[in-house]
Amino acid sequence: MSIERLKRIDENRLEVPGDYKPGMRTKGIIYVDNVFEKELESESIEQVANVATLPGIVGASLAMPDIHTGYGFPIGGVAAFDIKEGIISPGGVGYDINCGVRLLRTNFKKDILVPKLKELIDALYNEIPSGVGSKGKIRLGPEDEEKLLLKGARWAVEKGLGDASDLEKIESGGCLEGADPSIVSQKAYERGRAQQGTLGSGNHFLEVQYVDEIYDEKTANALGLFKDQVTVMIHSGSRGFGHQVCTDFLEVMGRAVQKYDIVLPDRELACAPFNSPEAQDYFAAMKAAANYAWGNRQCLMHWTREVFMSVFNVSPSELGMALIYDVAHNIAKIEEHIFNGKKKKLVVHRKGATRAFPPGHPELPAVYRNLGQPIIIPGDMGRASFVLIGTEKAMNETFGSTCHGAGRVMSRHQAIRQAKGRAIWREMEDKGIIVRAAGRETLAEEMSEAYKDVSNVVEIVHNAGISLKVARLRPMGVIKG
Repeated sequence: MSIERLKRIDENRLEVPGDYKPGMRTKGIIYVDNVFEKELESESIEQVANVATLPGIVGASLAMPDIHTGYGFPIGGVAAFDIKEGIISPGGVGYDINCGVRLLRTNFKKDILVPKLKELIDALYNEIPSGVGSKGKIRLGPEDEEKLLLKGARWAVEKGLGDASDLEKIESGGCLEGADPSIVSQKAYERGRAQQGTLGSGNHFLEVQYVDEIYDEKTANALGLFKDQVTVMIHSGSRGFGHQVCTDFLEVMGRAVQKYDIVLPDRELACAPFNSPEAQDYFAAMKAAANYAWGNRQCLMHWTREVFMSVFNVSPSELGMALIYDVAHNIAKIEEHIFNGKKKKLVVHRKGATRAFPPGHPELPAVYRNLGQPIIIPGDMGRASFVLIGTEKAMNETFGSTCHGAGRVMSRHQAIRQAKGRAIWREMEDKGIIVRAAGRETLAEEMSEAYKDVSNVVEIVHNAGISLKVARLRPMGVIKG
């Protein structure tokens, strides 16, 4: 397979032709400029084409500029399937179900933080459980775990971990209806029991930032953002619980492929017809894992707020820490979209991609209905992150989707090799960024060079009009798993 066979549609999009490989039912479209085109992995292009072979796909197989090779589907992949004739695939959601990002605003300006920054980051590191297999402060009994899987973030709020007002600023209100805890395996329950309220490892983080650039003053004001303001970003997901749900159902889907005579170019695309019992079971278990993740980020936000109040000895009103928005970027959802002039119910898979709904969309909370959906795009720990806003063009072109982050350019092993002999934490400190991590290897895996420059990723989606820049955030302190 060759990149020369791709066709440039415009400065922001490449087409993977429908005859790129046998069995394709539609074309692929990759949002990428001339610079990133040179970095495209042949494996991830192949994955875009593979997704285009799946039964019931509607429109193109899409990929965002943060595309890189994933399990089955590329990371950065978006694909929509007809609810009657299409499929659902765990590979189109990923192992970390409802991995997502939450952005918090404060009343503080960055100057207030500088004298106490080290103390704050140390306190956050001590209070926010992080690292591989980390265990939280919450021990879930069977009854509590079941309630969490049904209620999501609402469960945490009912436990006193946050305010009811937080819920309206979470995608889907922080809860997907229709979760079925009875379908979840005992092993998933065991893995999830001690991990609620934990950051995890890998690319998960809690980052203290400040607003260093505002591109759209009116939208920034409506979101409660201002220049030099301190913000906090939390990136985490469903931990071992979601990983186990995915693992369990990949086995189920592997058998379903045989049962329903589905021909696949890659067994990692294991799937089942959406209306089959196997697909409905996976969807109900996936919702339970998504709810686990929303509960998780709610707990992490609550403890973050408590640490800030303690370190700075301020009241909640003085701190003014409030949720701007929480977005999922590894999830499948039933949504209504207009396709070929007709309203259709579709199963939209977003794997390393974020919703980008426009002003007026009925699924947006009332507070943002006239504005459009806030989009939170984390970068790497040494550069920047962005806030964007959803657009009508995204609804027309990408099923209301945009990028989710920077996207890796190095594998974790490559990054560790590259970082040999370097003190990444000291390099970060020289830039004025304080980093705490559970292990030295984590910092090597997550160094800036391991990722694409998020500014370029965001520029592509902004220029393409599928989401628009509102503000840029710079890191001051980072906690990595």
